[in-house]
Amino acid sequence: MEIVQIPPMIPSKAHDVISHIGNTPLLRLARLTADLPGIEIYGKAEYFNPGGSVKDRPALNMILEGEKAGQLKPGKILLDSTSGNTGIAYAMLGAARGYKVRLCLPQNASPERKKILRAYGAELILTPGAEGSDGSIRKVREVYAADPDLYFYPDQYSNPANWQAHFQTTGPEIMAQTEGRITHFVTLMGTSGTFIGTSRRLRQDMPQVECISAQPSTGFHGLEGTKHMPTAIVPAIYDETVASRNVWVETEDAYRMVRKLAHSEGLLVGISAGGNVSAALKLGRELHAQGKEAVIVTVLCDGADKYLSEHFWEEAE
Repeated sequence: MEIVQIPPMIPSKAHDVISHIGNTPLLRLARLTADLPGIEIYGKAEYFNPGGSVKDRPALNMILEGEKAGQLKPGKILLDSTSGNTGIAYAMLGAARGYKVRLCLPQNASPERKKILRAYGAELILTPGAEGSDGSIRKVREVYAADPDLYFYPDQYSNPANWQAHFQTTGPEIMAQTEGRITHFVTLMGTSGTFIGTSRRLRQDMPQVECISAQPSTGFHGLEGTKHMPTAIVPAIYDETVASRNVWVETEDAYRMVRKLAHSEGLLVGISAGGNVSAALKLGRELHAQGKEAVIVTVLCDGADKYLSEHFWEEAE
């Protein structure tokens, strides 16, 4: 496993939580592609963010934009729906900046996520697990409509500050860390902010890069935080024209990849990260079969610490 770092974009003297969001390492998954000469796969290790996930970036940007617009100020409660990681980022930043945080969260979110959220002091409104993130979206809209003056509701699924965080930071970091060698970018979508923002930056600065979206293969899946767009409430920030094509990901393939990354790369990552690497490897095998070389980048959205109670760890390969 090769680690690629870039210089920090902030002064080294800054030591607050916010100053440590972004500038995450890019890891080459060399053992994964040992049988695919000419194919390189890299994972952006977003679990190095202080809140432990890629969602630190958009959560920070939405909060800063809310403050700038005068919508978020002392006395307001930060309210949103979440599958877990954005909520953790909100809760962490809310604690650091003095805001109360109230979150609508699916009941079947991992126990670890709920414990982390409560540890930061967030109030949870649990919604039916079978309804997934869509159920939490419907509930948060109901809560906000009942008393809009009480809340700052950033609405991560509709807020352009979500994808703009990745346009401003994730995309440039990837280009710098690959020294402009990236040929393909692929990642699963939840709010779609990571894919849309990063892809828009890549398409602006390096239009030759192919940006490929990934989605769970069905609406009933085990990839927490991701959406099967044909059957889900489609985020307002999602733009299907950004992707050149889509890769469908099976839940069991993501589970297998999580175990494989732990066993063969020494990386303990979350389920969506496993799905992302599964999609990247599928793409790599396809390109190798065509006799092509490629530098494929995906996102390791979070670490495994939020999923260690899941059953799939015990399954045999």
